[in-house]
Amino acid sequence: MKPLFQICSFFLILITIGCKSDKKKELIKEVKEISILEKVADAHGFENWKNVTQIAFRFNVDRDSTHFERSWVWRPKTNDITRISNGDTLSYNRKTMDSIAYKTNGGFINDRYWLLAPFNLIWDSANFQYTHSEGEMAPIAKKPMNKLTIVYKNEGGYTPGDAYDFYFEDDYLIREWVFRKTNQAEPSMTTTWENYNNYNGIIIATDHKKDESVFNLFFDDIAIHKSQ
Repeated sequence: MKPLFQICSFFLILITIGCKSDKKKELIKEVKEISILEKVADAHGFENWKNVTQIAFRFNVDRDSTHFERSWVWRPKTNDITRISNGDTLSYNRKTMDSIAYKTNGGFINDRYWLLAPFNLIWDSANFQYTHSEGEMAPIAKKPMNKLTIVYKNEGGYTPGDAYDFYFEDDYLIREWVFRKTNQAEPSMTTTWENYNNYNGIIIATDHKKDESVFNLFFDDIAIHKSQ
């Protein structure tokens, strides 16, 4: 009987080890480190985007004594878009664009990027390379922050090869960014990200200002609708 008992004990040990191994693998999957792209996107409410059915916003630019604005309504589930500018309204679907819609869509891509750039870190992740470093001097605040640089591929899109430097602190909310056209060394534009507000779980910076300049790119009339 003793050898049979030993054999049974041996198989019980193997089964126990196997179960522990499976649990360890599951635990490793659960604690897998998410990327810096996901951390920044999540800080701005990306997990809530999947339920958004419609987003409306007005894009504004005040420069010296001039003002520019245009409004958008976007239904991301169907990709239906309406633009309202200077009293004119144009509606189109991004899957079936003619030449006029394509040109208008360039403005939409620009304005939406300013509004939701943290989400583009996920949406566009297959189309750019990125690097992340800590303790980099933010150009406007003049203090150390995290720096995330993305460089788009040289083909496709409206502005191929462009680069963006995002600056943020430990909460992963973007505080400043630098746009560098075609990945040139010198900044093409540098602005703040400020006046954050929560719109139905989506965290948006509504003001973007330049250092020592009468300039403010801002958003108002923001309304976000979600499915239940």
